[in-house]
Amino acid sequence: MTYTLQQILDVTERLWPARGASDWDASGLIAGDPREQVSAVHLAVDPVAETAAETLTVGAQLLITHHPLLLRGVTSVAADRYKGSVIHTLIRGGAALLAAHTNADVVEAGTSQILADRLGLVETTPILPGESPTRGIGRVGTLPEPKTLGQIARELAEILPATATGIRAAGEYDQEIRTIALCAGAGDSLLGEAAVRGADLYITSDLRHHPASEAREQALLGSGPALIDTSHWASEWLWLDAAAAQLRASLPELTVTVSDIRTDPWDFVVTQ
Repeated sequence: MTYTLQQILDVTERLWPARGASDWDASGLIAGDPREQVSAVHLAVDPVAETAAETLTVGAQLLITHHPLLLRGVTSVAADRYKGSVIHTLIRGGAALLAAHTNADVVEAGTSQILADRLGLVETTPILPGESPTRGIGRVGTLPEPKTLGQIARELAEILPATATGIRAAGEYDQEIRTIALCAGAGDSLLGEAAVRGADLYITSDLRHHPASEAREQALLGSGPALIDTSHWASEWLWLDAAAAQLRASLPELTVTVSDIRTDPWDFVVTQ
């Protein structure tokens, strides 16, 4: 059985409403005809050459990615340029492209909540609440039993897919952690939020030098969390399986696959 692309869009709008997207975001249908038939959907974090090619290899007519391809303005989608090449590959292969970005972050089963669940956090609430108390950016919750920072870092190394950069931490290996704030993907903009400052640990990705250094120095004064920095791609990859399950539940005849391709941009690291 096939569905029209529009039928699938109706489901994704229910799962990840466009109204939940940040003002600066570019989620939604990027390429494709809503009238076309779709029997299979492929999910990936990033719309890159490899995931576009994989979409056609697995026989899918729609690629759903977390990250938008056209987040920043472009003046050309020529096939000799990265973004144009992805679009040309998909269109030539008869596949559409849809992005579910910040609108998939804020929902109850969004990227941060999935990570919180995998860590076993309870009584979770958004760091920045949105349209309801259960929706918003990031999550903060408590561990049923306290753990050390080192234990949590090692757990993350098991939970997340392997990347060259691994798991980085700022804080004492044996310090006790009870409350954890986290934001899947880039989250150093939340370091100043009360829910983050009041947590024992903040987990996110893409921590830049100066925000991380300032947070670390403040923590040394007794006010502020330890930090764990993870791969951006890895922290959001966990969401794909949950999204796939939601699509299968809503559209039982739809084939849904998840990409295992590592699209983290780093290939290796030399430790010193």
